[in-house]
Amino acid sequence: MEKRIVKIKTSPVELYKILKFENIASSGGEAKHMIANGFVKVNKGIETRKRKKIYPGDTIETAGIVLEIQLQEKQG
Repeated sequence: MEKRIVKIKTSPVELYKILKFENIASSGGEAKHMIANGFVKVNKGIETRKRKKIYPGDTIETAGIVLEIQLQEKQG
């Protein structure tokens, strides 16, 4: 199982966008299809809401990859 840390600049972010930006899905449409068909878990439970809000501390699991969501610290 591959683990990745994903840093987001704003919170929350919609689930399908994270799958697209992390290149797990090649498009938003593919990401929505994966979610709708039960291939994605959020915090260890199957998630079928494409626009589920994802917050720092959440985990996303799909296709043998676990994404740990963290808030990117502001530079300055």
